[in-house]
Amino acid sequence: MEKILSFFKGNTPATLGVGIITIFILLSLFAPLIAPYDPSKRVARGHEAPSAEHILGTTRAGQDVFSQLIYGGRISLIVAFGAGLLSTVIAVVMGVTAAYFGGKIDEFLVFIMNVVLVIPNLPLILVLAAFIGEAGPLAIAIIIGATSWAWGARVVRSQTLSIRRKEFVTAAEVIGESKWRIIIVEMVPNLISIITGGFVGTTLYAVLSEAGLEFIGLGDPSVVTWGTMLLWAQNSSALIVGAWWDMLAPAITISIFGGGLALLNMGMDQISNPQLKGGGNLKQWEKLHKEIEAKRRALSAQQSSAN
Repeated sequence: MEKILSFFKGNTPATLGVGIITIFILLSLFAPLIAPYDPSKRVARGHEAPSAEHILGTTRAGQDVFSQLIYGGRISLIVAFGAGLLSTVIAVVMGVTAAYFGGKIDEFLVFIMNVVLVIPNLPLILVLAAFIGEAGPLAIAIIIGATSWAWGARVVRSQTLSIRRKEFVTAAEVIGESKWRIIIVEMVPNLISIITGGFVGTTLYAVLSEAGLEFIGLGDPSVVTWGTMLLWAQNSSALIVGAWWDMLAPAITISIFGGGLALLNMGMDQISNPQLKGGGNLKQWEKLHKEIEAKRRALSAQQSSAN
């Protein structure tokens, strides 16, 4: 608990990021209690501007936009976190296995990583989604997760190579611990910061990719998500007819949630990268700078009085 509190102490980006993400998760979990209407139910004759009855207006089909955002967040967050989890698991397994066993296994796994890295990620996702047809949320999560692990695997491998030469790993090998126990118990806990950072980054990428795939019509249009809301708004020419709320509501929601993930990732960088550290270190630097400036002014005053 103390480590968690120390992580957030003076770390404004991480605090804001976790706050934003937590709000979205809670809204999605308690959607039936928060949403005023059924997201698929027609509650108006057509586009209606935001009002006390419909705080974010209604769609062309007469559905409440706020209710769709709350329920759509459930699916979008599941896809994002599911893709991030799948990608992270593959990256950790590939990276740690390659670095620890070395030799032919390392060469083979690094070859696979390089092949996946060479293939453009976004076009590959588009091709796979188009091949499947109207891909559902599960299929989209698997596609994104299965194609976004290579860079994270290389980072994990690089860090594992440095841990591989540590004394505690050598000691565990000497006393006869199994290789997989050494990997899981001794090595993986020392990779938590990198693993968590990779998960957050992949989740952010998955949110944007899922919305993009559904916006261009490669997702299942019958499922309410933030991406399909954008698709429906585009198909109904929401901006052209002046129903700006229909398009901007899901777009801004995606931006805010993505911003929360980006802030959390930024806060983690400040902890793991000494060159980016803020919080207490930044305050200490400011205090030192003020002391230096005060000494300079005092010295200038003494020189002026001496002259």
